[in-house]
Amino acid sequence: MILLIQYMLVFTSVLMLVALGGCFSEHSGVINIGLEGIMVFGALGGALMMKYLPAGTAGWLVFVVCVLAAMFMGILYSLLLAVAAIDFKADQTLVGTAMNLLGTAAATVIVKALNTAENPNNPSSTIQYIAAKKNFLIVGGYEFNWFMPLALVLLILSYVILYKTRFGLRLMACGEHPQAADSVGINVRKMRYAGVMISGLLGGLGGLVYITAGVSEWKFENGVAGFGFLALAVMIFGGWKPTKIALAALLFGLFRSLSNVYTGFPLLNNLNLPSTVYNMLPYIISLIVLIFFSANSAAPKAEGIPYDKGSR
Repeated sequence: MILLIQYMLVFTSVLMLVALGGCFSEHSGVINIGLEGIMVFGALGGALMMKYLPAGTAGWLVFVVCVLAAMFMGILYSLLLAVAAIDFKADQTLVGTAMNLLGTAAATVIVKALNTAENPNNPSSTIQYIAAKKNFLIVGGYEFNWFMPLALVLLILSYVILYKTRFGLRLMACGEHPQAADSVGINVRKMRYAGVMISGLLGGLGGLVYITAGVSEWKFENGVAGFGFLALAVMIFGGWKPTKIALAALLFGLFRSLSNVYTGFPLLNNLNLPSTVYNMLPYIISLIVLIFFSANSAAPKAEGIPYDKGSR
């Protein structure tokens, strides 16, 4: 049971962070389908920091540097969507899909190139970081995942920013009525850029949390196992509201964690179901959620619509 709770909280943190990122982007009026690719690049930034930081670096410093690297890479990669969708008014769904495909492929090429430069006989797409991870996840002989309280802080901060600050209210105005927002002096382009970049920041961090969940290395060819798409389902199920997103992430995190620990539960183990069934559970749930909730979900009215200053 303890192991189930541990995995559930980790996966909940991942889904919540990435879904909150999508929430900021869509509240600004830009659909971010590319969360999967953003997660991969965020994971890449964090993993490279864990690998190349000097041995003996203080655990808190490793944690801070890795978090900043993941956020920076997520923001950098999200700018592809921002430029294409906001400046060139490209189809946001197609751009996001392309980002997902490009993210895994580009990260794999980068990692293989780095590994080949270090050892020509080892052109793998794997980055090992077990020592660095232990350095900041094990405190006083016990493992403590610092990403969980960080995710909680960012959840609270997201709520405050969206509903209690001028910036958040302006951001949501750009996703609901951009022409009206522009008429009162709000720069819609800048606000949408900000929304997409915040989604990159949170999505990149979510990628780092994902690859540190119980593994000592990551093979970038595998991507992030569809967690970016699961986060989109969490966002829709949560109605684009941070508090409901947190609850939805908790539900999806529970189903995702069952695939890791079902053998420890006699009731589940005695069903003699293949492990693939448990691996499929969160994705099946996401389809059910989208079928029953997407039609009536209150999405921002102007999401996915390129802003035309001359239209009314």
